[in-house]
Amino acid sequence: MSPTGQSGNSTVWSLVLFATLAVFAAALYTIFVVAPVEQQMGIVQKIFYFHVPSAYAMYIGFFVSAVGSAVYLLRRDPRWDAVAVAGAEVGTLFCLIVLLTGPLWARKAWGVWWTWDPRLTTTLLSGMIFAAYLVLRSMGDAGEVEKRFAAGLALLGLINLPLIHYSVQRWRGVHPTVITGKGGGLESEMYWALGLSFIAFTGLAALLIWARASVERQREESARLRLELMHR
Repeated sequence: MSPTGQSGNSTVWSLVLFATLAVFAAALYTIFVVAPVEQQMGIVQKIFYFHVPSAYAMYIGFFVSAVGSAVYLLRRDPRWDAVAVAGAEVGTLFCLIVLLTGPLWARKAWGVWWTWDPRLTTTLLSGMIFAAYLVLRSMGDAGEVEKRFAAGLALLGLINLPLIHYSVQRWRGVHPTVITGKGGGLESEMYWALGLSFIAFTGLAALLIWARASVERQREESARLRLELMHR
């Protein structure tokens, strides 16, 4: 379903949706047919093409939530609050995917399901911050105080995002840095698979944020209308 009732937005939504589906199909073909099986990790390495783009989509969601929260604090515009909620939910979803796929890869690479590596720890911290955001927003009909406090949590979560990205360089850990070449590099076919996955997950994150923000805006509008009817 289109996130808005306007025909122009509906057309854009459909184009982005079909383009994302097409890229996903190409990505899956490249991952499982074209890209070679890694010699040391075997088929488990294929998780890499979902784990890393999910982390990128998590960044997108949390960043959008923080930006929406900042603008809402400045303007008190409910449309930006809806964007913030959508970004937090989508970012948390992809964070969960990261935290589920990571241990599957870690068990094969490190021999353990979890280790308190700096990147893993900071990723978990971000997930907990935005989970707290969502819990706060889900406690009944969130009023102005709850919305402002949740916006502050989103901005706090934004501060943690650079720590996730640079934790491998700043502190010693076992998490690899394959994309920068420090983890051994990738075959050319692997780069194609990873690149297509990045595009597909970016499109998916954008679609989910767009749709969820529209639903949240409609919910807020319905709540406002109900409140007006009660006062009358």
